[in-house]
Amino acid sequence: MAAQRSGDRVIASAPDPGPARHEVPAIDAAALNAAVAAEVAYHAADSVGLDRWARFLAPLPDRLRDGPVRELRGVARQARAAFGPNDSIRDALPDEVTRPLLDSVDRLLKAIARYDAHRE
Repeated sequence: MAAQRSGDRVIASAPDPGPARHEVPAIDAAALNAAVAAEVAYHAADSVGLDRWARFLAPLPDRLRDGPVRELRGVARQARAAFGPNDSIRDALPDEVTRPLLDSVDRLLKAIARYDAHRE
């Protein structure tokens, strides 16, 4: 929270919510594509009984679809963490499921980086 001084009082204000998703169409589109890919991966993991991966993937589609712009980087990084060097979702699900997720999350992270670079 940001604080503002008013005479001798300190007034707390809400943090800057950032732009609305519709104001950043490249990020919005990339996040929606990543949400679709995460949904597909979740259903694939759930259908074959990979409970651990299903639990990991379950919240991602909604957060990617509905989350504010300022939270999308964290959500994308969380999704990207599924592709770790020692423990990867690629070891559990086929490439036709994991590749679109990886590609769409990487596109989202690049769109966020481009937005941040042009904003400054």
